[in-house]
Amino acid sequence: MATCERNEARAALERSVLNRVPPLLTDLYQFTMAYAYWRAGRHNEPAVFELFFRDNPFGGGFSLFAGLSDCLLFLQNFTFSDDDVEYLRSVLPADTDAAFFTYLKELDCSAVSVSALPEGSVVFARVPLLEVSGPLAVVQLLETSLLCLVNYASLVCSNAARFRLAAGPRRRLMEMGLRRAQGPDGGLTASRYTYIGGFDLTSNALAGRLFGIPVAGTMAHSYVTSFSSLEEVWPQTLSPCGGGGPIDFICLAKGWLGRVCQLLGSKTNLIREGELAAFLSYAIAYPQNFLPVIDSYSVSCSGLLCFCAVALALSELQYRPLGVRLDSGDLCRQSLEVRRVFKECSKEFSVPQFESLIIVGTNSISEQSLSELNKKDNEIDVVGVGTHLVTCTRQPSLGCVYKLIEVRGRPRMKMSEDPEKSTLPGRKSVYRLLDTDAHPQMDLVCLSEEPAPKAGVSLNYYPLGLDKTVQSITPAQVTSLRLDVFSCGQITCPLNSASESRERAQISLQTLQPQHKRLQEPPDYTVALSERLHSLVSDITKGNSKGSNFLLSN
Repeated sequence: MATCERNEARAALERSVLNRVPPLLTDLYQFTMAYAYWRAGRHNEPAVFELFFRDNPFGGGFSLFAGLSDCLLFLQNFTFSDDDVEYLRSVLPADTDAAFFTYLKELDCSAVSVSALPEGSVVFARVPLLEVSGPLAVVQLLETSLLCLVNYASLVCSNAARFRLAAGPRRRLMEMGLRRAQGPDGGLTASRYTYIGGFDLTSNALAGRLFGIPVAGTMAHSYVTSFSSLEEVWPQTLSPCGGGGPIDFICLAKGWLGRVCQLLGSKTNLIREGELAAFLSYAIAYPQNFLPVIDSYSVSCSGLLCFCAVALALSELQYRPLGVRLDSGDLCRQSLEVRRVFKECSKEFSVPQFESLIIVGTNSISEQSLSELNKKDNEIDVVGVGTHLVTCTRQPSLGCVYKLIEVRGRPRMKMSEDPEKSTLPGRKSVYRLLDTDAHPQMDLVCLSEEPAPKAGVSLNYYPLGLDKTVQSITPAQVTSLRLDVFSCGQITCPLNSASESRERAQISLQTLQPQHKRLQEPPDYTVALSERLHSLVSDITKGNSKGSNFLLSN
């Protein structure tokens, strides 16, 4: 991408984030806590939070991290307007100190630092995705917004990756969920992050403009059913692609329709005149992009015959029709019939391009139906997916959380009666240990001051979970997962385009062992603690269990 185009794309993305995620897009209790910190004189204490999720989504073995670019742009532009502050003055308790609102007007993220995994990385449960450090009140105020930006983006990106795995590498995937998404922002976010997760196309025109995603579309059934007779076709002529005078396109297509019906032994009285009229009108408007939906009435009795007639007429005029869309019924069976007819027409009428016409399948496609599609004979080249993709039907939330891990240089840990909800204290580094074939074996979470693991050197670790026994491993390769991405109010890493993050995601997925990419009942991937981090957790837990006698002290 040229520098000018990259700058324009970044500016469009930044405007999108500013419009969708102003600093006021957060929970009210963030402001009440910030006020309490400020009132106690603790608002500038150095603090560290980390963002992670507790379980891999959809019962799968992995997730994809997404939303980082949006987070960084949000942080870089984090300031409260006068109107924001006046609104907060109206909703916070009347006895809130007026000086607090002056403090809010001066807030920004110039003292905030962030480290993160690169966008598009394969990630696993309990591995910190973001570490956010800065003044306590400020980093507290960031919680809800950062969670909002990461939770859905990572979830829908992971969902898209699963659809891609279910579809296999050959079939192209088109996201078409805008009309079913949870609001405009849900639709726009879905288009960007399903593309990163492995989809090839989107129907969302705004996403194409903002994110550079290839856009595509055909026609709706309403276009077909809006026609009832050939008299509604206008203009009625089309000039050959190579030049020349206009040809009566209706007569040309009707001639081909008779030949197609004779070839296939079809009954002409079942053909819908309105459907033929719709196809003719669309082909005259878009002779180079003719790909109609053919199931508005009957695929075999009308839609397919009308398509072949119009497509053959286009071919005679040196245009190249694209194909058809199927949107109901048994897609596999219909696609086989459609392909058979295409081949017969190609052979009978000496039109080789009919062999390569595209068949698009849509119709409430889910991950399961896509997997089943691959088990049956079919000729579907492109699958359009909407509802089940963008709404993440099987799991509506990833469940990312944002937890305090350090204040004033001292580790902090949330303990709970539910061990799964306990957190890991202290600032950390995260490493991915690889085997000799460069496949990930384990993610190791260490305290930040620990030396990095070394390739070829054995180390001890404690797997996260119920197993408390120390184990050992000798990694063939070691990769540090986290990068410094934000410091002193500025983004310190290149912002990836959607296509760059998409490439990273696909490469990252390719490194996984096949069993961890299984869609059903994959084995657990190991996330482990270093000995020092495990010891810190034990010490804090034991210290807490001893209780405190502060009530008895003088």
